[in-house]
Amino acid sequence: MAVSPGAAVTAAGTALSLASVGLVLDNLRRMRVPRLDAGPTGDTVAVLLPARDEAARVGACVRSLVAAARHHGDAGVVVLDDGSSDGTAALAREAGADEVLAGAPTPAGWAGKPWACAQLAAAADDADVLLFVDADVVLDPAAVSATVHLLRATGLDLVCPYPRQQAGTPSERLVQPLLQWSWLSTLPLGLAERSARPSLGAANGQLLAVDAAAYRRAGGHGAVRDEVLEDLALLRAVKAAGGRGVVADGTHVATCRMYGGAAELRAGYRKSLWAAFGSPAGAAGVVGLLTLTHVVPPVAALAGSRVGALGYAASVAGRALAARRTGGRVLPDVLAHPLAVLAFGGLVADSWVGRRRGRLTWKGRAVPWPARQGRP
Repeated sequence: MAVSPGAAVTAAGTALSLASVGLVLDNLRRMRVPRLDAGPTGDTVAVLLPARDEAARVGACVRSLVAAARHHGDAGVVVLDDGSSDGTAALAREAGADEVLAGAPTPAGWAGKPWACAQLAAAADDADVLLFVDADVVLDPAAVSATVHLLRATGLDLVCPYPRQQAGTPSERLVQPLLQWSWLSTLPLGLAERSARPSLGAANGQLLAVDAAAYRRAGGHGAVRDEVLEDLALLRAVKAAGGRGVVADGTHVATCRMYGGAAELRAGYRKSLWAAFGSPAGAAGVVGLLTLTHVVPPVAALAGSRVGALGYAASVAGRALAARRTGGRVLPDVLAHPLAVLAFGGLVADSWVGRRRGRLTWKGRAVPWPARQGRP
């Protein structure tokens, strides 16, 4: 009996969705977890916060950094005010930062955040470990010790404990849970930790710890000076220099609310998603594969396909497992997973349109074109 093309496509999508949930299960078993009961390692740690126009967030962030630094013992909090116009520097001082630096103007060929991070690293040249944090992150008091202990206990050179992502509005609840799910469902963490291949890696600059010597061997942020996704680029540079690094489960050591509503969410992803897949063809390929895996089966299920229903169930199960482990909402949010994938595809397309038109900006600055890609 001949199989229709539609049934074959549905079967392929379902097979991929089953493989995806299988990888989630394996990764949840392998994923590194910082220990909140870990004691200080003896390392001198520089807790480094680049901040630009973060008046609404910097106080809570810095207070949590100071508490975590004091808990660790031999750690200091340094904030770099990157040309803010809203009083960010004064609020950081008021919150207890050990030092607040005034950032120098961004040189030609640099993106804003890599330049800010490079200045922070230069100010912490006596530290054993550099711990970079974003201003929308709040740390647990034990987070610095737990993160550095994980770095040393595993022999890694770079580790990113992924904060628990907080989502308030419907648009955030639709899209933000894809952050952890995306690498849990596509990246074999055990292989990624051992492999030097650039494609086998995930990183998150919201909370990133790197051995200072490995950072210097990799060229520091100077090696990724024009990268929009500087966290992933830094991991790749560390790997290229012979180091190892990986994401970890930071659910219990940090929280982060990246965006407050649909407008912020769109602007944030618009400035960076074009850089995630290398080229328009790469972006189209990834979005197409996600659509085949997580949209085609549920659409077929609506038409009565049992195979499609199985694929939809596998997709929802993968999302549910990731959400339960990482502190996200499970029901009813995971049931909208196909819509979340479609929304992500729309954000990718929107980002590429902005890049092609040369209209991408972030916090008042034009988003640079990496030299390795060139202008379109």
